[in-house]
This record gives sequence, C-alpha cells and structure tokens, in this order.
Amino acid sequence: MTQQNLWQFIAEQQDKLLTQVIQHLGLTFVSLLLAILVGLPLGILIARKKILANPVLGTAGILQTVPSIALLGFMIPAFGIGATPAIVALLIYALLPIIRNTYTGITGVDPAVVEAAKAMGMSRRQLLFKVELPLAMPVIIAGIRTAAVINVGVATLASFVAAGGLGEFIFGGISLNNTNMILAGAIPAALLAIILDQLIAVLQKSGYGSLRKIAYVIPVILIVVGGIYVFNTSSEHKLKAGFTPEFMGRQDGDIGLRTVYGLNVKPLIVSDAIMYKAAYDKELDLISGYSTDGRIKAFDLYVLDDDKKIFPPYFAAPVIKTKTLNNFPKLKETLNLLAGKFNDSIMTDLNYRSDYLHQTPEKIAKDFLKQNNLLKNPGKRSGGTIRIGSKIFGEQYILAEMYKMLIEGYTDYKVETKTGLGGTKICFDALVNDAIDFYPEYTGTGLLVLLKPNESTIKKVTQSAEETFEYVDAEFKKQYGMEWLKPLGFNNSYALMMRKEQAGQLQIKSISDLKHYLDSLK
Repeated sequence: MTQQNLWQFIAEQQDKLLTQVIQHLGLTFVSLLLAILVGLPLGILIARKKILANPVLGTAGILQTVPSIALLGFMIPAFGIGATPAIVALLIYALLPIIRNTYTGITGVDPAVVEAAKAMGMSRRQLLFKVELPLAMPVIIAGIRTAAVINVGVATLASFVAAGGLGEFIFGGISLNNTNMILAGAIPAALLAIILDQLIAVLQKSGYGSLRKIAYVIPVILIVVGGIYVFNTSSEHKLKAGFTPEFMGRQDGDIGLRTVYGLNVKPLIVSDAIMYKAAYDKELDLISGYSTDGRIKAFDLYVLDDDKKIFPPYFAAPVIKTKTLNNFPKLKETLNLLAGKFNDSIMTDLNYRSDYLHQTPEKIAKDFLKQNNLLKNPGKRSGGTIRIGSKIFGEQYILAEMYKMLIEGYTDYKVETKTGLGGTKICFDALVNDAIDFYPEYTGTGLLVLLKPNESTIKKVTQSAEETFEYVDAEFKKQYGMEWLKPLGFNNSYALMMRKEQAGQLQIKSISDLKHYLDSLK
C-alpha cells in the first residue's frame, strides 16, 4: 500500500475540512462577539469605579487559569453538549484580555485631556465616546486581538463536547496514529490564528473614524458565520448520533458502518468521557462505545448486534519491547500472572465499579488481585525501574494498577506509572521512544491502527481471536522488536449502543435493524 501524503488527504477530505473550518470560525467569532459585549462594558465600569477593578480582573484571571478541558467539563452539567458549552467556555477565556485592556486603555488617557474635555462642558457620556474610547481604542483592539488568537487555539478542544471544529481532525489523528489527519487540523488552525491576528492588527492601525464604520459590519459578519456554523452542526436524522474522533476514522468504525452496512448517520464528534451520559440524558440517541464498558450497565444502554461483523477481536494484552524483557528477566512471568484471569463480564463489572460506583483504580485492582490470590505485599525494591503506561480511560487505569502491584509484589523492580497518555498514537510513540516500558493494548487496535495491513489480510486474520493475536504478535516482533504477552481473556471491542428503552420501543436489536429503521424515515 502506498503512503498517502498530506495533500492527498486534504484533497480527499476537503468537504469535511471546509465544514470544520466554518465550525471553528463560528465558535471563535460568536464567542468573541459575546466576550466583547460583556467585557467592554465591564472594562468601562471598573475604569469608572476603580474599587471594583481588582475583584473583577482577579475573577477573570482565575477563570482563565482553569484548564480548558476542565472548563468544558464544568459547562456540560449546565449546558449539555454541543455549541453552547463550547461558546460559553471560549467567552470566559476571552474576557480577561478584553476587560483588562479596556480598563488600561481608558485609565491611561492623559488626565490633562480629560480635564480639558470636562472644562468644555462635556457630559460623562460625551467624555467616554468622544475622548476616552477614541484614545483608548488601540489598546482595546490589542486586547480583542489577543482574545481572538486565544480562542482559535482553545476552540480545537470543542470537539470533546460535540461542538465541531478542527479539533476533530487533530484528536482523531492522535487516536489513529495518523499524522496527515493531525496536520490537516493543526495547520488550518494555526493559519486561522495568524490571519485573524493580522486582520485585527489592520483595524488597530486604523483611525477611530474607520473603526466606527467597520464596527457596523463586524457584528453582521460574526452573526452570518455563526448561523452557518449552527446549520453545519445540525443533524438530518431523527436519531442523533455521537461518535468518538477515533471511531470516525477507523475501518471498524464509521468507515465500516458506511461501506459494509450502508449506514451514514451524520454523527457529532464527541469525547468518550461524556458520550455515555449524553445518551442517558437523551442528548444523543446512538453512540459508539466499548463492549466491556461499565457505563453500559450504569446508564442502562443496549449494545446492538454487529450482524455483519465489522468489529474484529479486541483482546487485551501487554505490549513490551523484547529488549526490555531481556533486561528484566522476572518481568514476563510476572505480567503473565494476569493472563486468562478475565472474561467480558468480569471486566465490565470492574469498569462499572470505576465508572459508576467511583471506586479508585487502586482499590479495584487490590480487591481483584486479593480475590484471585495474587496479591503480595511489596518487598525491597533494589532492582531497575519499570515504567507502565496507559491510555486515558478507566479500564486502562485499573490494569496499570494491577500490573504495578504485581511487579512490586513478585519482583524487586521499582515501578513508575505514566497513566492518561491519551490515544493509541501517544502510548505507542512513548513505547517506541522508551518513555515507557509497556502498556495494555488491544489486538484489534494493534492490527488496524498500528499495523494497517491490506483488506484481504484483515479479513483473513480476523476470523478468530487466536489468528488476530498471532498475526499482531508476529508482525510487532518483525517490525518493532516488540512482543504481545499472553491475553488477559476479555474482548473489549467497539460497539454501537442506544438507550435500552428506546431500542425496545423501536424494535432495534442489530445494526442492520437500525439501518432499516433509518431507511423507513426517508
């Protein structure tokens, strides 16, 4: 197979890229307009009543220090998913530079000029609009310029809450180990920031009279772009779907649904951290998920039967470099203590304890090892250090803790955990670059995301879990000098799911049933 270059990828995905650019501009412009409408009056207020300056600027500063992904998370309970939480979060991030520069610009006007205006008999309103704002405008525009550039960057995270934008390509590319996809999102985002910065710089250099004329045009532009954004994020189906960025770009994901089932549901892109709750809250009707996820049980969801078998086996096992096993002779035997100790229902129950009962990964791991007579108290650790990695979801945290306790109990090796490493690409690159020594991976991911064989090979080796495992193990040894240790015993494959009540009402049991139902709506 020939390697696809960036320009080929962009040409192939140009419609989707254009949609994401419009969505990104819509998020940025709407939030910026609202931030100006809120921040400019606040800046004027605290310039007039200086006793309020420190509390207002301090509050805006504290809000801007909240990590952007956390701020989006705080918005979800109040505003749900979609454009609203993203716009509110971006508005908050844009407030500080606008408020601060408005305050600085007005208070920085020469007092002699202000006194002269007052001596001429100007009212407070006239003083503001004819003297202070014109003189402060370059500083105010500089604040808006800063806010715009910040919002272009932060808007890439909007895809986590199904708000669209260029973050869909960026985070999908990270999950899929696809550099072209990452660049197709990152390069336009950077260009938008540069172009927007330079356009506002032109405004900043304009005279106040020119700015007043332009001020009538800008809101219209922002509203039009915002309207286009809303149109592009609206769903054409009565069933509202939400898929993760990784699921969208995989053959055993949205691509397979379209090519094998003929199912195109126009999904929103959403983080797996919130999609289960969004389905439960009826903000989404159909989601991609993982077959052993505890939230299936917690939120009473129904897994649709994959009757045409697009989801290959996803058996979990540690992936580790052969040289690491040679350097740490006791490691392989210790890690294999977990081999075969799980099945799908056991792993689902452990995930349920994490996702719904909110037990810590440490407690879940300790209870499981104790139940299986595998728990040992840590001894002296005088050997080398083993670094365990994990992806950023509960199941991986649990497995990482189990391996940590086993290594500390059965060997003299020290252990460091580097959990929450994001998607497949980040974990695998960390392993390749010796930033970690091993992490739990899934055979289907190893096959489709990391090895990427041709379609005939995929069909051949996915006939059984054993064939899939043997193929990825052999290819990893050959291509990367890595080994897959013995599988743990559970199969965490991709799945499509709906609310159990809704699936029952619509008599949808399989993905083909879903396709027939959607066809009947046309």
